[in-house]
Amino acid sequence: MSKVKKMTAKADSAKDEAAVIAPKIKFTIYIYPETMKTIDCLYKSDNCSTKTEFIEKAIRFYCGYLLQNKPELIDYLAPQIGTITDGIVKGSEQRLARAIFKLAVEVGVQTHLLAAINDLDDTALFKLRSNVTDEVRRINGIINFESAVREQRS
Repeated sequence: MSKVKKMTAKADSAKDEAAVIAPKIKFTIYIYPETMKTIDCLYKSDNCSTKTEFIEKAIRFYCGYLLQNKPELIDYLAPQIGTITDGIVKGSEQRLARAIFKLAVEVGVQTHLLAAINDLDDTALFKLRSNVTDEVRRINGIINFESAVREQRS
């Protein structure tokens, strides 16, 4: 068996998982200079450390595109969907966490400010908390300052 056939057999038998590193096969490729310029411009923006990695990712992507109506698509598409979904969830989680933190700070400031200027006894405070809890449930959490002012004046 020739050296190339042995390397091809090893590459075919090796699983392409993060924990297993399959041997690579070296071969000649001819591409247009414009294509190489595009690769030079884009490979780092795709978080690829080498142009080879970029080209391999492009080939895998195109192969997945060609296999879209075949059962082998699962092998291509499942990791793509997982990666995309993970990125969306993490981005949303960070934005929500920042927004909730900012809201908590504002509510804390308002609470301390109101506590400093009002002298409420425990009974009035309990009744106010109960009324506000019922109101928030009733209005589904959408608080309107104008309606709160009207309610306090009445």
